[in-house]
Amino acid sequence: MTKFSDLKLDPKVLTAVAEAGYESPTPIQEGAIPPALEGKDVLGIAQTGTGKTASFTLPMITLLSKGRARARMPRSLVLCPTRELAAQVAENFDIYAKHTKLTKALLIGGVSFSEQDKLIDRGVDVLIATPGRLLDHFERGKLLLTGVQIMVVDEADRMLDMGFIPDIERIFQLTPFTRQTLFFSATMAPEIERITNTFLHGPARIEVARQATTSETITQKLVQITPPRRDQAAKAKRELLRALITAEGEACTNAIVFCNRKTDVDIVAKSLKSHGFNAAPIHGDLEQRQRMQTLDAFREGGLQLLIASDVAARGLDIPAVSHVFNYDLPSHAEDYVHRIGRTGRAGRKGTAYSIATPADEKYLSQIQALVKMEIPRAEAPEGFTLSEAAHREPKKYDEDEGRRGGRGRSRGGRDRDRGEGRGEDRGRSRGGRDRAREAAEALPEAIETAVVEEAPVRAEPVREPREERAPRAEAPRREERREERRDDRRERGGRGRDRDNGPAVVGMGDHVPDFILRSFRTTAAARAAASAEPNGEAEVEAADLPEVVEESSES
Repeated sequence: MTKFSDLKLDPKVLTAVAEAGYESPTPIQEGAIPPALEGKDVLGIAQTGTGKTASFTLPMITLLSKGRARARMPRSLVLCPTRELAAQVAENFDIYAKHTKLTKALLIGGVSFSEQDKLIDRGVDVLIATPGRLLDHFERGKLLLTGVQIMVVDEADRMLDMGFIPDIERIFQLTPFTRQTLFFSATMAPEIERITNTFLHGPARIEVARQATTSETITQKLVQITPPRRDQAAKAKRELLRALITAEGEACTNAIVFCNRKTDVDIVAKSLKSHGFNAAPIHGDLEQRQRMQTLDAFREGGLQLLIASDVAARGLDIPAVSHVFNYDLPSHAEDYVHRIGRTGRAGRKGTAYSIATPADEKYLSQIQALVKMEIPRAEAPEGFTLSEAAHREPKKYDEDEGRRGGRGRSRGGRDRDRGEGRGEDRGRSRGGRDRAREAAEALPEAIETAVVEEAPVRAEPVREPREERAPRAEAPRREERREERRDDRRERGGRGRDRDNGPAVVGMGDHVPDFILRSFRTTAAARAAASAEPNGEAEVEAADLPEVVEESSES
């Protein structure tokens, strides 16, 4: 059996590996580390939970042991699709590089730019980042990628599938052509082959398991349910989910419940908590600090049920997850492999339940075609029956859902968090509508009913005749203000008119030079008066000015 000491790793790295409790490499590590140490490009394909992170972290630390970093010019770059996965890679780097002097920086969203800038300015050997935040730093002139010697794309298919293809191509163009490139993923779809052929040059392809296979340590079960009403499908699935968790009893030490939409993540978490379960949500719309606190609580055992979108389906290494529940079947078959791969890791046993309705038949057939097996069917827990509420038409305000009633599932797909998941409700914006919905959720049912009853009256007001309409409360006050403005204008001689200088010139304001307001043409009466004066002059009275101006305009 091959041991880590046979892989020509740096002695300091071997010491750290031994202290972490590892002696023998996994198949993907055994196949990928030697060519990586030789400086070759590597394309590693292995099912989730097989140790792909160490497959590039260990050789990277060994290769970077010589040399030092320069300010704003990292020597290596690791790209990850989600913040959580990037933070996990950073933790692995700290474990394996603790006996070296190598430095790192973690660039992810939700964290202050200034702190990250300070790390980059000092110079780092390893830069671990999500694509969006990395390009933000580059565009601000805080980062140069011309010194990158090793570039790693972790969960490559996820990076490309999430819409990062333009960002990834741009980042590759910013790095030297002579870089070493390592791609690691659990699946490699055919449409991604063109990208890998462009980025990698003569790579060593390491494929230790057939693509899109599930681990043999995972017991898979599919529970099918037919809701009595289509618009109560979500409620029926929540009741079945609670029954499954309860039926597992003490065997379910902790579990991840996956939903396709972020709104469903919040609803399911709220429903479980209201029924006495220790549950919390995690998805891309939550603040980074809250996401990390929730994840840490789940790792440390303080949280039993983690209700998640696909942000938690890739790469997160939580070894002791006993169960996975697919509240929604994923709309992309590859995600099924990643979701259930959160359990049964590192040789442990795990159980994966999936809930399916007749509307999920298309997704189910795609998943079974991908994994090339039929998911074993299981019955609902003994004694499980749907409540009477699941047979009735949804109420305007459902205490179990904690939201307005309606269809249990929309046509939207998975969560999409650039950088972290796929799918949003189609008709939903992230800002005001969410806040309005949350405000409506806090209303008591009585208030909600009253608002609904009053709505038609406001929508079609009865129009009264103008003369019979009751004056508004503000009308007297408005009239008083208008009278005050009229009085002010009278005191100033009227709007747009100066009492001494006559009509104001449009566009000149009230302060117009006197000579502009005077006319050089006079009326016949003025000329006659001027000839009668001894000096031959006559002053035009202010009363004559309108006539003078009028004649001037006509001429």
